[in-house]
Amino acid sequence: MYHFFVQQDQISKEQITITGTDVNHIKNVLRMGAGETVLISNGVDKDYYCKIISVSSNEVITQILSVKEESTELPARLILFQGLPKSDKMELIIQKAVELGVYEVIPVETKRTVVKLDKKKEESKRRRWQAVSESAAKQSGRIMIPNVNAVLSFREAIAYSKELDMVLIPFEHAKGMVETKEVLSHIKPGMRVGIFIGPEGGFEDSEVLFAQDNGVKEITLGKRILRTETAGMAILSVLAFQLESV
Repeated sequence: MYHFFVQQDQISKEQITITGTDVNHIKNVLRMGAGETVLISNGVDKDYYCKIISVSSNEVITQILSVKEESTELPARLILFQGLPKSDKMELIIQKAVELGVYEVIPVETKRTVVKLDKKKEESKRRRWQAVSESAAKQSGRIMIPNVNAVLSFREAIAYSKELDMVLIPFEHAKGMVETKEVLSHIKPGMRVGIFIGPEGGFEDSEVLFAQDNGVKEITLGKRILRTETAGMAILSVLAFQLESV
């Protein structure tokens, strides 16, 4: 079933009106018409199973058939602070992070970041990244579309993370798995948890020390060295399993 997102003001007691770019997609790409069913999310806490009533050039009117309030979201908010990678790896990272339940993705410029974005390129990239997030949210049945934030410097990201309940940074020189399991055991539903992942080449020692001085906890992801596009997925998978097993 095709999945779309709307704002709360597009939802009435019995109907939902779809507007914007989704109208063209429904009408001219999917070629859907009256009588076909769609899944619509309000971006907060509800899924609506709907039947299309009419399709015009600027809106699609649907009738609400049923409402699902059982959330597909993780019971904790996981924020991924991702060191900017090279080429198009960021799109893959965002796609998979959204599928795994991330709440927000924050691109971070670190000392070893190769990619340098000026404001014009950053805005273009961010629009593309947000579109990837929306597509992944639709595909994976999310109720909300995770936000892809503006690029922050490492220090700005650390300052941002101080509002969170716990912040993690996988590091190759961290203590063993026993210590990591102990840290992760304190992550519970309702918490806001940040995860810092370095770019290709990882973090410099000075960045890790700065993070530690600001309350960020070191963890290990095992004895193998993971690529930047793998590391975030590894810890997100572990946390998703832990949180959904509670």
